[in-house]
Amino acid sequence: METLRERKKQRTRDALLRAALDLFTTRGYETTTVDEIAAAADVSQRTFFRYFAGKEDAVFFVPRLAESHYLRAVRERPPHEAPLEALRRAVLDSWDTIGQAVEQVVPIELHMRAYRMIEETPALFAAHLRRSAEVEEEISRIIAEREGLDPDTDPRPRLVVAVFGAVIRVTERAWSLGDDFSVAAIRELTAAHLDRIGPALVGSWRTD
Repeated sequence: METLRERKKQRTRDALLRAALDLFTTRGYETTTVDEIAAAADVSQRTFFRYFAGKEDAVFFVPRLAESHYLRAVRERPPHEAPLEALRRAVLDSWDTIGQAVEQVVPIELHMRAYRMIEETPALFAAHLRRSAEVEEEISRIIAEREGLDPDTDPRPRLVVAVFGAVIRVTERAWSLGDDFSVAAIRELTAAHLDRIGPALVGSWRTD
């Protein structure tokens, strides 16, 4: 059970996070200072650094939270599922818990505005791609272990995870640029994009 002190710390962290993301998305990441974030949350700069190593750490707090939920979902998939099906079911079935986890920290709408900001800020986008590569490597090793393979000698785990990761990035970008930020919307979009993997890879795209 959470103590009163733990709840107070969480409220302070969440207030700082919301203030940071709101300032980043309205005034710009590069021009926003830690002092301004702390002032917006009515705390000291010192308090900010108790919770975050810096501005970039605050930007990626929610994405890391979502990643942890997805990684756990992949690990918990039944062993009889084929690799791509396990990845598919993990992401589709975990959107509810991911959405709930995000909403407990920041509004989904603010999270998506922050996602757009990451893509539009070169330094943050580079960090996002680096983190995505690290997560894909972790997922590759989970899949390899499930299948009894060595990912350093068998390329299939990394190949399937690379394709899957690309689909998720395309899906998240489409979702962030749309008007419906609901969990139902991204689940439907994810399923539709995943259904197109096979035809897109081996089928003909010509209409004539």
